[in-house]
Amino acid sequence: MGDSLERLYQAVLAARDLDPATSRTARLFQRGPAKMAKKLAEEAIEVVIDAVNGNGDAVVRESADLLYNLTVLWVSAGVRPEDVWREMERREHLLGIAEKLPKSAVKLPKAVTPRVGRRPIVALETRARKRH
Repeated sequence: MGDSLERLYQAVLAARDLDPATSRTARLFQRGPAKMAKKLAEEAIEVVIDAVNGNGDAVVRESADLLYNLTVLWVSAGVRPEDVWREMERREHLLGIAEKLPKSAVKLPKAVTPRVGRRPIVALETRARKRH
């Protein structure tokens, strides 16, 4: 998987400077990080809905979209896949690869230093949608 994600990352890097009229990737870069974040959130929600509904094929398709949009946001933020893999390795050494680091400092092992403060909340452009 790491090789596929690296190829995707390189393709996104190459596409960011293409003509936004013909490249979805270039259009996302033109619209900026807030639009990229909105698209990532939309894809994550679609994965969740399909998973809850038990639609495995749709989960696969939407997961591919999710990874694409995550990669676009990584490129925009100057994050490389190996940065993420390094963090995954760090976490694996602390708690095991199948565990997420807890948010609360109370639950952290003593070897982990909690961050001071939290990241600021950024409002994303939203549209209310009715679902029936």
